[in-house]
Amino acid sequence: MKIASFNINGIQGRLATLLGWLERAAPDVVCLQELKTASANFPVAALERAGYGAIWCGEKGFNGVAILARGQQPLEVRRGLPGDPQDRQSRYIEAAIDGTLIACLYLPNGNPQPGPKFDYKLAWFERLIAQAAAYVARQEPVVLAGDYNVVPSDEVADIYNPRSWLKDALLQPQSRAAYRRLLDQGWVDAIAQQHPGQPMYTFWDYFRQRWPRNAGLRIDHLLLNAAAARRLQQSGVDREMRGGEKPSDHAPVWITLKPPRRGR
Repeated sequence: MKIASFNINGIQGRLATLLGWLERAAPDVVCLQELKTASANFPVAALERAGYGAIWCGEKGFNGVAILARGQQPLEVRRGLPGDPQDRQSRYIEAAIDGTLIACLYLPNGNPQPGPKFDYKLAWFERLIAQAAAYVARQEPVVLAGDYNVVPSDEVADIYNPRSWLKDALLQPQSRAAYRRLLDQGWVDAIAQQHPGQPMYTFWDYFRQRWPRNAGLRIDHLLLNAAAARRLQQSGVDREMRGGEKPSDHAPVWITLKPPRRGR
């Protein structure tokens, strides 16, 4: 099973880009973030013609998440992250697909910090940690996929150079500490495990020639519980997508999982 996460940064304007990538890469499951469209305008018909069923939670102009499954309809498990009934932002959705629980998330950016947006980011992170704690020990594979808006470290594997990002919410100690607490539950960061020390950037800002200079950040992550980690085969970033026509500022990140053993 090939599972990918892709912050599309506007699905209406980049639908052709998405469809072309789906045809070439043929992922079995795709978690999308930043749809930036109302639920009623989600391009479900175009995706169905491409061979993908979908569930989604849209929001006009902002946020929005979706899960696509090749050749089938994802079974929706949850819509919205528990813990704050007043939170109306479309940032979290779950589905069961072929015996695997997939959570698609778009964690708040948190800028500018300090301030209410950063407070919201940290509070949302706490809710995610609480939700993940209930899933990490499950016997079936669980994948938490999405744009976490956290650069895990100052190492070259995660960021080209932290100097110009030191005040950004993505690098703050509180953000990194929350991400570490999540991992400490027992989740495996698939890219970090399989590509130690290698620059595996998933985001390049549109400004300051950051794509041509490969001045990127690793902020899109696929976290696996033990059952999923035992089946991990490969992982990577389709970085060429960032250099295509009318690109998102993110590139898809993906993993492949081995089929389960017979009798299990």
